[in-house]
Amino acid sequence: MNYIIRKLEKSEYPVLRDFLYEAIFIPEVVKPPEKSIIDQPELFLYIADFGKKENDHCLAAEVNGKVVGAVWARIMNDYGHIDNETPSLAISLYPEYRGLGIGRDLLQQMLQELKGAGYQKASLSVQKANYAVKLYLKTGFEILRETEEEYIMVVNLNEEFAGSENAGIKSCGRFNR
Repeated sequence: MNYIIRKLEKSEYPVLRDFLYEAIFIPEVVKPPEKSIIDQPELFLYIADFGKKENDHCLAAEVNGKVVGAVWARIMNDYGHIDNETPSLAISLYPEYRGLGIGRDLLQQMLQELKGAGYQKASLSVQKANYAVKLYLKTGFEILRETEEEYIMVVNLNEEFAGSENAGIKSCGRFNR
């Protein structure tokens, strides 16, 4: 599948509402929540006034002119918060584009962008049952701490991670998978 990893344009920021909802891990046996759940303060902070803060970063995956996934990062006091110098990540794709390597490429490109912006680390929170835990571990994230249901994970951007130049990943551009 051909896709492009690129910066999300300011005019496209409203699509982050969709991707924030898609980022919510919902086990197969659980009824999905209403989309309005993202308006709860603890979730809405991931996208509130996105692009207005200097530390807001966002990349999109595009297939045939359609944005099908996004990864974004900002320093915020969210579930994955570890300190005031480390951006927290959120990533999601529409379901039909999962499992194709697009999420991996989005994540790796974002880690490159954050490293280039001078950040030392990046963090995220993920439910233990989420299949994406494997992706994060393969990309170089480590479990910093855990709760009953979640891992708080961190990646050191100063070390070689599965997404650094040394790992052979191209800069933002076109991918064929």
